[in-house]
Amino acid sequence: MKFELLHTDLQSKARAGKIYTDHGEIETPIFMPVGTLGSVKGVHQRELEGDIMAQIILGNTYHLYLRPGLDVLEKAGGLHKFNGWSRPILTDSGGFQVFSLSGMRKLTEEGAVFRSHIDGSKHIFTPENVVDTQRIIGADIIMALDECTPGTADFNYARKSMEMTHRWLDRGLDRFKATEPKYGYQQTFFPIVQGCTFKDLRRKSAEYIASKDCDGNAIGGLAVGEPAEVMYEMIEVVNEILPENKPRYLMGVGTPINILEAIERGVDMFDCVMPTRNGRNGMLFTQKGIINIKNNKWKDDFSPIDPDGTSFVDTFYTKAYLRHLFVSQELLALQIASIHNLAFYLWLVKEARKHILAGDFSEWKRIMVPMLGNRL
Repeated sequence: MKFELLHTDLQSKARAGKIYTDHGEIETPIFMPVGTLGSVKGVHQRELEGDIMAQIILGNTYHLYLRPGLDVLEKAGGLHKFNGWSRPILTDSGGFQVFSLSGMRKLTEEGAVFRSHIDGSKHIFTPENVVDTQRIIGADIIMALDECTPGTADFNYARKSMEMTHRWLDRGLDRFKATEPKYGYQQTFFPIVQGCTFKDLRRKSAEYIASKDCDGNAIGGLAVGEPAEVMYEMIEVVNEILPENKPRYLMGVGTPINILEAIERGVDMFDCVMPTRNGRNGMLFTQKGIINIKNNKWKDDFSPIDPDGTSFVDTFYTKAYLRHLFVSQELLALQIASIHNLAFYLWLVKEARKHILAGDFSEWKRIMVPMLGNRL
């Protein structure tokens, strides 16, 4: 993998760049639709590649390891061939999912012992075997195993957790360097900065991660309960240290406003379930603000979902029609809303990139943020 930094905004740390992988190029800043189980819920691959214009999607090691299982994925020739997606894929190591199991898992120096949420069977994730698993899945970008500490963790817990994440990183990186891709294309490995909401821990972790000189770096353990302003502060602390010539990936974030704020602070890559999960519940993101499409006020509103046309679905469907589908519990409602929100998120980062390259990102963001927070 190669990263090319094309331009940095003069009034902020916002960056426009390009990532080169064997499955194609990725223009940054970029949002990655979440395809946890090998599919973005309710959305065909042809829609992702066509109307939504996704350049990369995310899969999850924990879920794919349990279903369909590594034997099936290996026989298929990897996830790209299994699900028909021809562009890059990033896989989360599964750490967040394991650690969210709480009573169904136990952490040791060796790794994370857990029980499947499907059938209760016992498994272990180690820094080494999650690399092996992601090799088999066939991700273009492989994530290190880490512990995602809750935003309310105290200093001692956060320090011990971060130190274990660093030890796990060393083991995982050794395994990555000792193994080869399985399907004839290159894979790369990203470590993850931790440290909860403590500046000194975040600095220490960022320094440790930067010293590994990997092709890219991730920022984890944010948007897990801490206030948004604290999250932004942690991003600033970390990005002062992470190298400028490597892409920076903020994991699991977030709202459209979160994304613009993080771009302003030098982040290049994002993923979040919000556009699809919230869309399935009737929340639509638009340039003028947020719509709860189930509200009665849209019953006879025959205007497009987003009048400025960020999504191809605006051409065909009105607010009144989409509300009707939701009220009627018609499955098409979930698909339309998911596609619209994903198209909006991809439009947003594309616009951000355009304004970074034009040199007026900060002015554009100052206009956009108040509008994006409106409840319409």
